[in-house]
Amino acid sequence: MAPSFQWWAKESHRGTPVVVKMENPNWSMVELEGPSEDDFLITTESPGSGRTRDKGHRGRKNAKQLTWVLLLKAHRAAGCLTSIASAMFGLAALIRRRLASGRTDSDENENDNDDNDVVLADGVGREKENPTVKTRFYFFIKMFLWLSVILLGFEIAAYYKGWHFGAPKVLQFQLQSLWATPLGVKGIFDWIYSRWVFVRVEYLAPPLQFLANACIVLFLIQSVDRLVLCLGCFYIKFKKIKPVPKQDQMDLEAGDKNGYFPMVLVQIPMCNEKEVYQQSIAAVCNLDWPKSQMLIQILDDSDDPTTQLLIKEEVHKWQQEGAHILYRHRVIRDGYKAGNLKSAMNCSYVKDYEFVAMFDADFQPNPDFLKQTVPHFKDNEELGLVQARWSFVNKDENLLTRLQNINLAFHFEVEQQVNGVFVNFFGFNGTAGVWRIKALEDAGGWLERTTVEDMDIAVRAHLKGWKFIFLNDVECQCELPESYEAYRKQQHRWHSGPMQLFRLCLPDVIRAKISFWKKFNMIFLFFLLRKLILPFYSFTLFCIILPMTMFIPEAQLPAWVVCYIPATMSFLNILPAPKSFPFIVPYLLFENTMSVTKFNAMISGLFQLGSAYEWVVTKKSGRSSEGDLVSLVEKESKHQRGSSVPNLDEMKEEIRQQEQKAARKKKKKHNRIYTKELALAFLLLTASARSLLSAQGIHFYFLLFQGVSFLLVGLDLIGEQVE
Repeated sequence: MAPSFQWWAKESHRGTPVVVKMENPNWSMVELEGPSEDDFLITTESPGSGRTRDKGHRGRKNAKQLTWVLLLKAHRAAGCLTSIASAMFGLAALIRRRLASGRTDSDENENDNDDNDVVLADGVGREKENPTVKTRFYFFIKMFLWLSVILLGFEIAAYYKGWHFGAPKVLQFQLQSLWATPLGVKGIFDWIYSRWVFVRVEYLAPPLQFLANACIVLFLIQSVDRLVLCLGCFYIKFKKIKPVPKQDQMDLEAGDKNGYFPMVLVQIPMCNEKEVYQQSIAAVCNLDWPKSQMLIQILDDSDDPTTQLLIKEEVHKWQQEGAHILYRHRVIRDGYKAGNLKSAMNCSYVKDYEFVAMFDADFQPNPDFLKQTVPHFKDNEELGLVQARWSFVNKDENLLTRLQNINLAFHFEVEQQVNGVFVNFFGFNGTAGVWRIKALEDAGGWLERTTVEDMDIAVRAHLKGWKFIFLNDVECQCELPESYEAYRKQQHRWHSGPMQLFRLCLPDVIRAKISFWKKFNMIFLFFLLRKLILPFYSFTLFCIILPMTMFIPEAQLPAWVVCYIPATMSFLNILPAPKSFPFIVPYLLFENTMSVTKFNAMISGLFQLGSAYEWVVTKKSGRSSEGDLVSLVEKESKHQRGSSVPNLDEMKEEIRQQEQKAARKKKKKHNRIYTKELALAFLLLTASARSLLSAQGIHFYFLLFQGVSFLLVGLDLIGEQVE
C-alpha cells in the first residue's frame, strides 16, 4: 500500500491568481485565474443545440489562456526551485566555512584568557578537567542521535512497505495478522519490524510514558508557580504596593546636617576588566553622599600588570579630585570574588562603617543611588539588605541581548519583587545592593565554598532572621553578555552554584529556627522547583522525551504540553518587557535551547563535577555613549564645585586613543562550534522527519523550529563573535 499524503492538501483550493505584465506598452495588464479541476473537464457538443457543454460544468477557459497560465506556473516553479537550491547551497557553504574555521567547545588547547578570566575555588588558574567527565554528557547525546538516525531509516522503509501509524487498534490488528502469518509468507523485514513494534509496545512505551507523565506533572507545578508569581505581581501593581522608608521625605532631599547620612562603604570588586573600570569608578565617585561619610574600595584581583597600572592611575586621578577612594590588590587570589570581598571586610577601618554598597565592575549607579536605598534602613533594625533593579545599556544590541532582557525583566519585576513583598527573601544579585554590615557578620561573612557567594550569604542571613527589600523603581545600569560564549559560561555558573549551595546548606535550613512556611519556601520553591526541577524537565521533556515519542509513538505527549502551555508561559514571561512581544517565539525556542547548558550545569553542581567549581569573569564591552560622558561631567561640576573636573574633550580623546590601540591589537574574530547543541539539533530534526510519517502537525513544527534553533546556536550564529 503506497503512502498517502492527502493530509497535506487543502480541499478548498481553487487555483492561485496570476498577474501577467507585458513590457510592450501596447499591451495591457491582464489578471488570469490559475487552473482548477474544471479547466480539464472533457467538453462535448450537444446534438442539435449548437452549443458546447461539459460534463457537469460550463467551460470558462480557452486553450490560449490555459497555455499562458501553465507556462507561467512552470516559470514560477522553476524560479522557486532555483531560489531554494541557491539558498540550500548557500547554507551548506556557510556551515562548511563555520566547521572549517570555527573552534569547538571541547578544544582544550584554546587559551580561554582571550575571552574570560578563569579561576577555581581551590586556587588560581584553571585546572584541566577529567576528559571522561567532560565528554560523558556529549557522548550520551551523540549515541542517542545515531540511534535515532538508524530508527528513522528503518521507519521510512517500513512506511513504504505499507506500515501506517494511525489508530493504535488498527496497528494492533495489523500486528496480530502478521504474527499469525508464517515467516516465509510475510517476509523477513515485516517479521523484524513486527518484533520491533512488539518490543516497543510491551517494554519501551510504558516506562517512557511514565517518565513523560512525571515530567508533565513537574511542568504543571512549575507553571502554576509562575502563574502565582504573575498574579502576585499584578496584585502589587493594582494595590500600588511599594517599600517606603520610614524617614521623612524632606530629609531625603535636604542634603544638610539634619539628613540621614550614616557611614557607607562602597566596594567594586574587579578582575582583568579594563574595558569598564573607568565608567564604574567614575560613577561611584559621583555618588551624592557626603565624602566624609563614604569610603570607596577598588578591589582589584587582576593578574595583568597593564590592567593593574591602568586602574591604579584611575584611582589616583580621582583621589586628586577629592574622592575618598582606595586601591587594594591581592597577590594570592584564592577564593575568587568571595575571597576578595572577605579580604576587604577584614580591614581595620571597616568597623567604623554601618553599611556596605556593592557594585560589579560594569555597573554605573546613578548619583542618588545611596539616597534612594540607605534611608530604608532607618528605624528598621530587622532589615539586612536593600536590592536595586538592573537596567541594561546594550539590551537592543542583538537578538541575544534582547532575549536576555526578557528573562531578567521577569526575574526582577516578578520573581524578586513578589518575594520581597510577601516573603522578605530573595537571592542577593551580588551587585547593586546595600547590606547592613552587622547582617553580614551575623550570617558568617563571605565564604568561598561555592561560585554563588551572593546567594550563599543571602540564604544564611535569611536563616538568621534578617529581612530583605527589593526596589523595583531604583535602577542601576550594567551590561549584558553580547556573545553566546560569554552568556553560556555565565549561565553555567548561575545554575551549577545553586546546586552546590543546596547540598551544603540543606542541613542548616532544616535545623534553622524559622517557621515551617519559610523552610518550605526555601527548600521546595527557591531551590528544588526554580533551580533544579525547571532545568531538569525543560531538557528532559522537550529535548529527550519528545523526540523519543516520535520513534516510540505508543507513548504520547499531548499537544497542550508541546504548544499551548509553553506559549502561555512565554506570554507571561514577556509581560514585564512589553516591547519584546515580537520576540516571543524566538524566546520560547531559545529558552529550550539553553536547557542543555542549564541541565549540564545543574548536574555538575549537584554531583560536584569538575566544571562546577570554575569561576568565569563575564566578558564586558565597556559601552558608554557620549551622552553618558556629558552627564558625567555635569554631575561632577554639580557635586564637586570646589575642585577641578575632568574635561569632556580630554575624556573623549582618551577613549578614542584607547579604541585605536585596541583596534591595532584586535584579534580576528572566530566562531565556536558547540557540539552538544549541534548533536541535539540533528536529533530534533531527525525526530521531526519521523513525525511526518505519523502526520503529527504540532509536534512536527515544534521539533522543526526547535531543531533549527539548536542549529543556529550550535553554529554560533546568535550574538557577537568571540575575539
